[in-house]
Amino acid sequence: MISDISEQTSIKSGANTETETVPVAVVMITLNEAHNMEAVLQNLKGWAQQVFVVDSYSADATVDIALAHGVHVVQRRFLGFGDQWNFALENLPIKAPWTMKLDPDERLSDQLKRNIGKAIKANEVDGLEMKRRLWFMGKPLPIRQRLLRAWRTDTCRFSEVLVNEHPLVTGQVNLINGDLEHHDSPDLHHWFEKQNRYSTAEALSAFRGSPLAERPSLFGSSLQRRMWFKRLLRRLPLQGLLMFAYCYFLQGAWRAGRVGWIWSSLRAHVHRMRALKLMEMRIKDEPIRLPPSLTGSPHPDVQEIDYDTDGSAR
Repeated sequence: MISDISEQTSIKSGANTETETVPVAVVMITLNEAHNMEAVLQNLKGWAQQVFVVDSYSADATVDIALAHGVHVVQRRFLGFGDQWNFALENLPIKAPWTMKLDPDERLSDQLKRNIGKAIKANEVDGLEMKRRLWFMGKPLPIRQRLLRAWRTDTCRFSEVLVNEHPLVTGQVNLINGDLEHHDSPDLHHWFEKQNRYSTAEALSAFRGSPLAERPSLFGSSLQRRMWFKRLLRRLPLQGLLMFAYCYFLQGAWRAGRVGWIWSSLRAHVHRMRALKLMEMRIKDEPIRLPPSLTGSPHPDVQEIDYDTDGSAR
């Protein structure tokens, strides 16, 4: 337990005890992430060969902080998470032999940094899965999600979805040890605003009949199994209660005490929000219009990628 607390303190402060640069390009997409940028860039300092940011016209200091750290930044209008990630992989000047997806609210533990470097040196696989540990209300939850986050450059594409995008890599993928710490939101006000937008986007995707991130299959990959359970849950009654039971008992949030109970209850609430929004759209037979996010003006020191009326980049 003492070692856990020590590791958590190091990650939250953004401290980086590793000095060896790993041949990986870290890519982030951002919108109003100034509250995360200093810590995540300190976490990557001296470790990643390249760091890129694709910004959707942040209205805060996101871009200024990234530029102050020497990050390569471009700005582009946001059309969807899958679209934005595929643009990044196809157009950024990535030179590193490996690429990694990172969200601004995530931090790499020192163990994870070491193991990514070892896996790349071994040159035996095409992609790397890692376990992301969730934090909520400033506390770590005993919950880890298995996610594909690194791959050989030019071997990945993203599912073309509005929200909850996933990287799709052909080839052998291995799981490595070490935590990717996910500090979801700085406070509940921020968390509620984000979940309101995500639940609307998910309901809108379902209303349009958009496919899931990957083909659902109980006996397929870990992502395909997740999509299978997601599709099953949507068809069952008492979905909110089932989501609470899954989070609290099966995922083990009960071990986090009061915070685990709150998180499980709110995850069930978000699931109900999505279901009710979808029901509303079907009753009215019209989609909800997602309100625009707070955006700013193009940054004078950053390349801007815009669109013609037909949607093509110019």
